[in-house]
Amino acid sequence: MKYLSWVAVIAILFAFSCTQNKQQEDNTGVLDRISDDSLMTLVQYRTFQYFWEGAEPNSGLARERYHVDGNYPENDQNVVTSGGAGFGVMAILVGIERGFITREQGLERLEKIVTFLENAETFHGVWPHWWDGETGKVKPFSDKDDGADLVETSFMLQGLLTVRQYFREGSEREKALAERIDKLWRAVEFDWHTKGGEDVLYWHWSPNFGWAMNFPVTGYNECMIMYVLAAASPTHGVSPDAYHKGWNRGGAIKNDSSHQAFGHHLALRHNGAEQYGGPLFWAHYSYLALDPRGLKDKYADYWQHNTNHTLINRAWCVENPIGYKGYGPESWGLTASYSVKFYAGHAPGENSDLGVISPTAALSSFPYTPEYSMQAMRHWYENLGDKVFGKYGFYDAFSETDNWFPQRYLAIDQGPIVVMIENHRTGLLWDLFMSSPEIQDGLRKLGLESPHLK
Repeated sequence: MKYLSWVAVIAILFAFSCTQNKQQEDNTGVLDRISDDSLMTLVQYRTFQYFWEGAEPNSGLARERYHVDGNYPENDQNVVTSGGAGFGVMAILVGIERGFITREQGLERLEKIVTFLENAETFHGVWPHWWDGETGKVKPFSDKDDGADLVETSFMLQGLLTVRQYFREGSEREKALAERIDKLWRAVEFDWHTKGGEDVLYWHWSPNFGWAMNFPVTGYNECMIMYVLAAASPTHGVSPDAYHKGWNRGGAIKNDSSHQAFGHHLALRHNGAEQYGGPLFWAHYSYLALDPRGLKDKYADYWQHNTNHTLINRAWCVENPIGYKGYGPESWGLTASYSVKFYAGHAPGENSDLGVISPTAALSSFPYTPEYSMQAMRHWYENLGDKVFGKYGFYDAFSETDNWFPQRYLAIDQGPIVVMIENHRTGLLWDLFMSSPEIQDGLRKLGLESPHLK
């Protein structure tokens, strides 16, 4: 893999500090802008630092959130997140390949993370949504969500499997880390989450409340990776029926062939968002490691589906039927993020578009819409500047309508930016994850096609 030297990184950062988001004139009077390639690297570098410099020190994992002003919810500063940290371990690999850190530094941090995971609370091998980073004890996500979270665990596992593949043929120390990750992967009891053999996976289980949350996971939303991993598990795999009857609802997941929005067809019915496809993280979280290029089954072509989902989301913002300030071809992207009233699942639609742009939506869509994503990134960087861009990259969300520009970050939104820009540039995380023999076996079990299958 090719990557920038530390000299190149310093040059980019120097350019940023000199321009402070303003265009500069050279001695001919022509405006000289940072190149697209350098801008992508700068955004990756700054965002990567959320998971590097900003990590919780004891565990090495990503903090759930970081507020520049220090105004956190009570007892929240040491909370770490399994899903967002899974995105973060992939960001560390990007950091190594891009020369932001050395391979040795990355290995050392990943060893710390794996040590924490080996000793933190788990439930049938499944991790909770949140831990206390200092103790490894569960921090309940909600009243009854104090145990296993199979979706967030799947987000962590896709990251760990990319790390395993990255180091599996390295030094003895690197091979040892890969073997430790393999033990964590094999310990996850996906079959436990069928609740005794049902043809569906359940999201939560609690040691105190059992299956009380009662959340069978059906599609379509962000959870496809969970079913791929469940089929691929070499120790606790589930039947393909869970995928076909549960996730795909016995075929009912398929949209009518005439279903379109803004001229783009959605092959799958999105849960509660059939018309416009819902928040854009549904096109990101499962596909940070699972390569959607050429990924097909009898339900959808997932590359085309995710691309159309992205184009619909952008088209809504361009048409801007509600008339929010700042929306347009250069500023688009609706997804779950911080909102003017704390947090919301922003999406196209009169009831779900609240006038809040979430930069992760467009930036994590680089593989699907590279020109449109670059257009948005350059506009925010050059024209909004430090209103939206800080020490860890673009802030989580903003609203020009409400003149709302909070300096806050969320791990689960920052991680996809680093990873998906890299997948657009080199395919790094996709190639690593898809090289896993178990993943290839799992895709075959489910009837999925991929160019990665040998």
